Amino acid sequence: MNQSLVYLNGEYMPLKDAKISVLDRGFLFGDGVYEVIPAYKGELFYFSDHVKRLQHSLQRISLEIAYDSAKWQNILTPLLDKNRNQAIYLQVTRGVAAKRDHVFPEIITPTIFAMANDIQPLDSIQAGIKAVTLDDSRWGLCDVKATTLLANVLLKQQASTQQCAEAILIKDGNAIEGAASNLFVILNNTLITPPKSSKILAGITRQIILELARANGLEVHEREITLAELQIADEIWLTSSTREIMPVIHLDGNPVAAGKVGSIWQQMNTWFQNNKTPTL
Repeated sequence: MNQSLVYLNGEYMPLKDAKISVLDRGFLFGDGVYEVIPAYKGELFYFSDHVKRLQHSLQRISLEIAYDSAKWQNILTPLLDKNRNQAIYLQVTRGVAAKRDHVFPEIITPTIFAMANDIQPLDSIQAGIKAVTLDDSRWGLCDVKATTLLANVLLKQQASTQQCAEAILIKDGNAIEGAASNLFVILNNTLITPPKSSKILAGITRQIILELARANGLEVHEREITLAELQIADEIWLTSSTREIMPVIHLDGNPVAAGKVGSIWQQMNTWFQNNKTPTL
């Protein structure tokens, strides 16, 4: 599949030809949601779970689209390449209104856009990454995978200027998640991650890790993680669909434990890689 081919409102076209109106509410207000779905060798990974999260996001912003998993799969399949590992980006906005007005239009057709990009090799992540803690400046509906990502962008950029791969966000004395990732820590051989709530975007990779940990006998707690606990953790992981499980070896300029990738991360990464589609 030509990587420059995209889907826009019922048509497949070269990326250079894809255009939206300046009155699209996604452009004017960030009024939309999105999903990022890994596809390994042409097979969408945990696709039904991504669709469920998309439906949750759409429901939370009162945007109704009567598409089931089969319909979404039919839309995305032509973008897949069986010879590549890809990330599908799917975005749905409320669509084009007759005029700029904060209130929802009574009649409108949503804008649906999708494209595929190659997933970059993850070899460098296995050596560990650096992270920094920052105050969580985002809005109060973090469980919605909304396109309004300005706060996340600014936090991620602040981490980048400090030569860090990610920011771990702190709210009311607790570590919440990364600017573009979920958070796990290992304390006393126990895997801990913040619980589902409006404070975090519960990732599909997060869900897979919890399933694998429990299936393999690792003790798991879903609870708040204090900043003090984060600072003394034996291991820290940040997870996302395209970067999978990133071990943090330096936090705020200090080594995490011994400053090396931990043994439990190595075991979890093995379980995760073995859990991927057999076409790999």
